[in-house]
Amino acid sequence: MKTKIFLNLAVKDLNRAVSFYNGLGFSTNPKFTNEKGACLVIDENIFVMILVEEFYQTFTKKQICDSTTTSEAIIAISVDTREQVDEMMEKAIKSGGTDYNQTNDYGWMYQRTFLDVDGHHWEVFFMDESQIPENM
Repeated sequence: MKTKIFLNLAVKDLNRAVSFYNGLGFSTNPKFTNEKGACLVIDENIFVMILVEEFYQTFTKKQICDSTTTSEAIIAISVDTREQVDEMMEKAIKSGGTDYNQTNDYGWMYQRTFLDVDGHHWEVFFMDESQIPENM
């Protein structure tokens, strides 16, 4: 069995969060979706589980951070082209996300950042590994 990644995020409004991620082009897996949470499919083996805060809290003894003011994680996702970076950013903003940081263009890597509707920090990047400088 291939390794799968399930990223779990606490959300305030499940329907709003589902709409946001569907706007990015991520599909919803109805098998793992109900009124407490939803499974969004990023790729064949990569999923985002968005869970309403009350349900998320049942999985941890830690306090849920306010992701609009506190950094919990930086979630980075690669795409195949620079144009796809810009396309995902446009989708994120159109779906209610926030353009969070300046665009970084290192020549070999192009990166943009958005916050989702709950303030979770996402970076979208294209990287041409053949162009990485040797003296990094």
